[in-house]
Amino acid sequence: MQIAQLKTADIAYHEEGEGSPILLIHGFASRASINWMGVNWVTTLVEAGFRVVAMDNRGHGESQKFYEQDDYTLVKMADDASELLSYLNIEQADIMGYSLGARISATMAHNHPGQVKRLILAGNGYNMIEGGFDTSEIYDGLMAETIDDVKTKIGIEFRAFAQQTKSDLRALAACIRGGRNHIAKSVFETLTQETLVTVGTKDTVAIDGEKLANIIPNGKFMAIPERNHMNAVGDKAYKQNVLEFLSS
Repeated sequence: MQIAQLKTADIAYHEEGEGSPILLIHGFASRASINWMGVNWVTTLVEAGFRVVAMDNRGHGESQKFYEQDDYTLVKMADDASELLSYLNIEQADIMGYSLGARISATMAHNHPGQVKRLILAGNGYNMIEGGFDTSEIYDGLMAETIDDVKTKIGIEFRAFAQQTKSDLRALAACIRGGRNHIAKSVFETLTQETLVTVGTKDTVAIDGEKLANIIPNGKFMAIPERNHMNAVGDKAYKQNVLEFLSS
């Protein structure tokens, strides 16, 4: 991973391949090495002829950590992605985000439309507009003194994952509160980019992916069969959906 000292934050990124650029934005509590490199997304896209840039979001991985929820608005995280493309002298790129990364990607496509060629929103659906599950249990789990003090299943799952990846618990706790803002329906209704929405059929976190795609002017929905929010990330069908979309 390399570190880009941007105007907005110090952002870690991995770059590989030649050809048309694509920026990959990972999900909450993950990082580029887990979300994209560890499940062969980078290799898949490089072999398909892309210049791949995979970034660690602020508060994650090797990127700069912040500890106030106001430092994790979707606008600020989208600005990081925009600044990284400028830093790398990439005028326009395809953008793919998973889960929280989809929120960031949609915000970037709306706020910096000239930088976004095509858009892939994975692991998130209409819940970005209406809201999804209560994240307070995740916040409480991350902020508990030890994992033994965490009382809920989802809190334990996220705390265990964060500890396994040696993540900064306080930074993630601030992020889960700052990055959960609802996105206005008008943001999606006015996107100009060709957009793929792709969600696992057993995903209970990302709700109504097809409904989201239907309100995007150039939106398309493709399911990831028999996959949930966690195991869809490296799935073969997910990769096929994306490669089909990018080659059309």
